[in-house]
Amino acid sequence: MNDYNFTQNRELSWLDFNERVLYEAVDETVPLLERLKFVSIFTSNLDEFFMIRVGSLFDLMNINPESKDKRSGMTAEEQLKAVYAAVKPLYKKREEICLSLEKSLSMHGISRLSYTDLSSNDQKFCTQYFKESIEPIISPQIVDTHHPFPHLKNKVIHIGAWLKYKAKDVLGVIPLPDALPSVLFLPGNELRYIHTEDILLANIEEIFYNYIVREKVVFCVTRNADINIDDDTFDIYIDDFRKKMKKALKQRIRLSPVRLELSSNIGKDFLEHLKMRLPIQDDQIFITSAPLKLNYVFSLENMLPETKRKALTYPTFTPYMPSDFNSNESIMKQVIRKDRLLSYPYESMSPFLNLIKEASEDPSVISIKITIYRLAKKAKLVEYLCAAAENGKDVNVLIELRARFDEQNNIDWSERLEDSGCTVLYGFEEYKVHSKICLITRFDHGQIHYITQIGTGNYNEKTATQYTDLSLLTANQEIGQDAAEFFKNMSIGNLDGYYNKLLVAPVSLNTKLIQKIDEEISKRNQGKIVIKVNSITDIDLIEKLKQASCAGVQIDLIVRGICCIVPGVEGKTENIRIRSIVGRFLEHSRIYCFGTGSSESMYISSADFMTRNTRRRVEVACPIFDRDVKEKVHKILDACLSDNTKARILNSDGKYTMPQNTNNPIDCQQLLMNLSSQSENKVTVTPPKKSTFWDNIYKFKNLFKK
Repeated sequence: MNDYNFTQNRELSWLDFNERVLYEAVDETVPLLERLKFVSIFTSNLDEFFMIRVGSLFDLMNINPESKDKRSGMTAEEQLKAVYAAVKPLYKKREEICLSLEKSLSMHGISRLSYTDLSSNDQKFCTQYFKESIEPIISPQIVDTHHPFPHLKNKVIHIGAWLKYKAKDVLGVIPLPDALPSVLFLPGNELRYIHTEDILLANIEEIFYNYIVREKVVFCVTRNADINIDDDTFDIYIDDFRKKMKKALKQRIRLSPVRLELSSNIGKDFLEHLKMRLPIQDDQIFITSAPLKLNYVFSLENMLPETKRKALTYPTFTPYMPSDFNSNESIMKQVIRKDRLLSYPYESMSPFLNLIKEASEDPSVISIKITIYRLAKKAKLVEYLCAAAENGKDVNVLIELRARFDEQNNIDWSERLEDSGCTVLYGFEEYKVHSKICLITRFDHGQIHYITQIGTGNYNEKTATQYTDLSLLTANQEIGQDAAEFFKNMSIGNLDGYYNKLLVAPVSLNTKLIQKIDEEISKRNQGKIVIKVNSITDIDLIEKLKQASCAGVQIDLIVRGICCIVPGVEGKTENIRIRSIVGRFLEHSRIYCFGTGSSESMYISSADFMTRNTRRRVEVACPIFDRDVKEKVHKILDACLSDNTKARILNSDGKYTMPQNTNNPIDCQQLLMNLSSQSENKVTVTPPKKSTFWDNIYKFKNLFKK
């Protein structure tokens, strides 16, 4: 029989994490508009949770209803019941917090208004907007014997109307067109706005003018979006992986509903009709008077005058050039002399980008190879890689087309890279390539030399200013040789390669981590482990950490999100301490430390302690050898372990509490910002040398796509 005394369910643990995100919205030390952003982040997090995790549980329940979660012993059906029950109170908290923040913001001249709040002039303005911009493009539909129930697209706002025509009840549905903005800003000196769906709702009688409108509501359907690209529904004869992913994206909008959100209570007949048509159950229905979507919140600050923006948002922070870089010297030469570590977002991504730019122009560079998981919509990295290919370098890009919700963006970039002469690979059908590794190969004085970059986060220039990540730049030739072997194996579809220094999933990462924990177990009370990851779910690693705790090894885990191991359980995990940090930046770096002093083994990695990372993805962990780089990583870990402001401590009952002894408040992210700001050199990224010819070809090609 499995022992569930020191483990917990991953879905419920994730909901605990998202609740910590929501509670940032009530932290009075956080600027007011930033607090509303946290409500928006909580909302979008929950959307993805329902689309992916809840969707997966429904799939599992249908495929193998008797299957039990290894960490909690719950079947998929039991997990779904627990999830829906846990989400209900979160909706209530979200509503209370959101409405309270909106009330506070209205005192600063930022107001969300309902239609009944509008003055007569504002109503005239909205009526004109409805006539000119909304009515011409909406597609209202009734549902009766001659008009079938429409497909309600995933996460699209709809207006529902319960209509009466003669003696019959009729359902009316209007989807909010994608072309319309989510809010309409009203004229005046203050920042006042109304949701577009509220304008549509107010004019529903005019739209269904030949019916009696008995009830009306704003609603939104969330659908299962967890696509299995190897599902039998796909044509096995499609051999172009990019075409296969495009087909998968089309399927996503039609998957089964997992949640129905309503802006208000509706009558029994109206509700029963929606439940039958979707179909959906009572526990899947959530009613809230807070906005169903809050993405627009991030654009509000750009519309504020400077003084008000400063008062309501975080102080502007610009990443700095690391103090050990000389901005007047070649990045490549500096890396060849000594390993360097970039710490995002406190330090800029620019040294890495400029390294790629230098490589694209350096005659000694013969190739650049890189794995890409997520990119920004505008990516200087792609321009540099394209420039390198156009300059005759051998550029190989392994791009993962299944980066969830970034699939289309990656498809577009893969086409751009191919157009410029890069060799583009798509990895493996059964294993996502999640590693963050780049290899520059130089031929200098008759010899091959490597420069390797390995990181914990994506090559995304936008999120590098929002996520905490680490990026190692090294000329260590043993690491470079492993990286060369890695790319060779990826290009020939070999997942079983051998590596001297790098830990690579799925072949060696898990076994090497267990070996490292065993080494600490052999030291018993002298053993020490410090791990920083986003999530811990891998049952083998959890069991091994429990064994280490039982042997007296002191273990500190910094786990931002899902944590399926429970600390402080007598006889099992009493030597494990776990903390989560939610703050201004998303904690994203993965660090593994085993031992102390000169015998310490330290790695940075793209992999969390999750089964999907250790067994079903291609991941890379890289050892840190340089003493100064190790010291820099320890400063980050020490800051996280000393945080008593944004950190929350996981207790043996599975609940999170604030740290005690907060007489000297420490916010690790603010501390690291302060340390990075001691550098005086702000960085700039040199624009790439553009190829007018290839840019024109790319634009010409896309013109025909449209």
